[in-house]
Amino acid sequence: MTATNVLLVTIDGGTDIYKEGFEAIQSLKEDEPIDKPATLTVPDEKVLGEIFNERTYALLRVIREEEPSSIRETADLVDRDKKNVHEELTRLEALGVIRFDDDGYAKRPVFPYDNLFITPFRKNSSSSAVA
Repeated sequence: MTATNVLLVTIDGGTDIYKEGFEAIQSLKEDEPIDKPATLTVPDEKVLGEIFNERTYALLRVIREEEPSSIRETADLVDRDKKNVHEELTRLEALGVIRFDDDGYAKRPVFPYDNLFITPFRKNSSSSAVA
């Protein structure tokens, strides 16, 4: 069975990310594999929508399928202004969604995951529904 490198996006999962991060670092020091996917936790639905929107999906799709060699090429492929694409990719990099590889003078955007899963529901939400 092949392991899948996944980015899991959650909304305020109620977990202590610092504790999980510390435990992950300890496991790495002890050469133990970490079975948890990479996780990005956002505070609420509004932020989720601001990060993952139509423009973001277009960028991620192009990066994954076309493997552009630079931010400029990425902007050309999505037919958008280079400055706007640079700002959006920089924000995605800061969140850990993409990374940049140096390719000479260019920064090559890379989506380092096999898949992206978004769980749009809070883990600690009430189980009762309002009609």
